[in-house]
Amino acid sequence: MRPEDSHIPIVLLGILVVLIILATVFGNVVVCLAVGASRRLQCVTNCFIVSLAVTDLLLGLLVLPLSAVPLLTENWPLGATFCNIYISLDVMLCTASILNLLAISVDRYFAVTVPLRYPGLVTPARVVVVMVLIWIVSLLVSFLPIHLGWNAPGLVVQNKGQNDSSCDFKVNRGYVLVDGFATFYVPLLVMCGTYYRIFRIARKQARRINSRPSSVSLVASVREHKATVTLAAVLGGFIVCWFPYFTYFTYVGWWEMDFSPTIYNVVLWLGYVNSTLNPILYAALNRDFRTAYGQLLCCRRVGPLFPVHLSVPTTGEFVLLCAHTNGCRERRSVEAGLMLQERNSGTFTGQVHQTVLPGRVTSHPLQRRDMGMFTVGKIQRVGEEEGRTENKRVGQRDLEKKGPSRS
Repeated sequence: MRPEDSHIPIVLLGILVVLIILATVFGNVVVCLAVGASRRLQCVTNCFIVSLAVTDLLLGLLVLPLSAVPLLTENWPLGATFCNIYISLDVMLCTASILNLLAISVDRYFAVTVPLRYPGLVTPARVVVVMVLIWIVSLLVSFLPIHLGWNAPGLVVQNKGQNDSSCDFKVNRGYVLVDGFATFYVPLLVMCGTYYRIFRIARKQARRINSRPSSVSLVASVREHKATVTLAAVLGGFIVCWFPYFTYFTYVGWWEMDFSPTIYNVVLWLGYVNSTLNPILYAALNRDFRTAYGQLLCCRRVGPLFPVHLSVPTTGEFVLLCAHTNGCRERRSVEAGLMLQERNSGTFTGQVHQTVLPGRVTSHPLQRRDMGMFTVGKIQRVGEEEGRTENKRVGQRDLEKKGPSRS
């Protein structure tokens, strides 16, 4: 083998590492810019998406370049003190990223299972509290134990009094149990439970619609398939990226061994790839985020899309009880009223009207700047037993102002 041939694997590895870093930084910057440029994306729910993007962006800027140094050079040139700071940053940001994914799954669980109570459950104040707790937990499992030596065998601060050209992460049995279960295994179980419940609800609704006309059944089947693929991608990406790392991490810490550099680098960078995928799995799979991406990358003004057309597989007059746009479900500015109109197909098409509280129907059309894509959480027929509430009275009053409704 020629001497220059021995550098080819390192060069290829370097190219791969640079691509991962650039993709991580670029993808998460675009998420932040899209939310900042589009008022339609600025809502309580998307706070968790932005928090995740900021965390992954910091990981791409502060940690991944430093992790690339020993990977490519097999040397650490920055000394023991900075090594422990780097490892602390690594643990803190990876933990914060995983806990943000957990928060997103719980948020979506509440949005699907209790849509009418969601605005009261997920308030701006509670979102702030959750994000503060995420960073507190991340600090408690990173900087505190690493700089006090609680993570290493013998409870001695790692990398002290050793060769400054190496940077090693030491773990003991107690640390891997606390860190592993608090920041991965328990969040993984919760995410599996919440996404499974979301899938069951989506499947149940799709099967209910399947008893309707064939065209509606086809739409329901397509939506069920898309929901299944999305949930599988979200959960599968998380498991594939992080499960190998925490399995090896727990094994090494349980037996208080040293990490194998090759195995550790492979599973660690596989975990980093999750931060590269998050802008795709948690944002790009959302239609409104995709539109904002396209407008942003094409240097067009990020604005509203177009009015919604909603197909409802039944007949009669309806009022909207719960709706959200872009996953945003704020109490006053997001929930909207719909006027349902019959079509020859036997379904109904809902035209977006003035933004109002759930259950209200209004005839005042939105201004162009306020129009957007709405996803319906629940629709209720006026006159049904559960609809005989204030929602019914308000809806009927507004309908009477327009004139007699069609039967």
